[in-house]
Amino acid sequence: MLGETHDLLHEFPELEGQIESMRESNTAFAALMDQYDDLDARVRKLEELGTPVADETIEELKKERLLLKDKLYTLLRP
Repeated sequence: MLGETHDLLHEFPELEGQIESMRESNTAFAALMDQYDDLDARVRKLEELGTPVADETIEELKKERLLLKDKLYTLLRP
């Protein structure tokens, strides 16, 4: 769905407390999360505004977002 929210709290609502705690206490996690949030906002903006962009470009951005989400989830796992 175009413009769908993919922030970590929507993706992993059961980990909300852990996400907030790690964002405050772990600078590496916070930096990755900032990158993820910026990239997610960029993808949503491109989708919502209908900005002309090659399909390959938007797919690469989505792949990058997925890789960041995987890294963040790995850090969240016990």
